[in-house]
Amino acid sequence: MKFEPLDPALNEITGQIVDAAYQVHSNLGPGLMESVYEKCLSVELKERELNVQTQVQIPILYKQYSLDANLRLDMLVENSVIVELKSVEQMLPVFEAQLLTYLRLSGKRLGLLINFNVPLIKKGIKRIVL
Repeated sequence: MKFEPLDPALNEITGQIVDAAYQVHSNLGPGLMESVYEKCLSVELKERELNVQTQVQIPILYKQYSLDANLRLDMLVENSVIVELKSVEQMLPVFEAQLLTYLRLSGKRLGLLINFNVPLIKKGIKRIVL
C-alpha cells in the first residue's frame, strides 16, 4: 500500500503543536491530570489561531452500521492532526496502537502522542504517520 506524501502544511501545524506542548510543560511541569494539560494546550493552540476541537467523537463503521462506541479523540487540530494526550509514568505500546486506530478510523494521516508526565517534554512526544 502506497501513501501520498504528507501535505507540507501538516509539518507547520505539528511544529506549532509541539511548541505549544513545550510552553504548557514549561509552565506546569509534570504530574497533573491529562485533562488539565488538554485544557492548557487547547488555550495555547487557540492563541496561535489554530482550529482546535477537543473530545471529538469517532463513530465506528461496522458493516453498514455507524456505531457510537464512545471513542473520543483528545484533540483534533486544524481538522487534520490528531493529538492524543497522556500523563503517565510509562508509555505503553497500547497508546501507540490507540492513536494508530484513531488515525485509521478517522481517515487522518498524522498524529502526535504527547506524554506530559516526563522531566523533558521532548522525551514525551511521538509523531505517528499513516
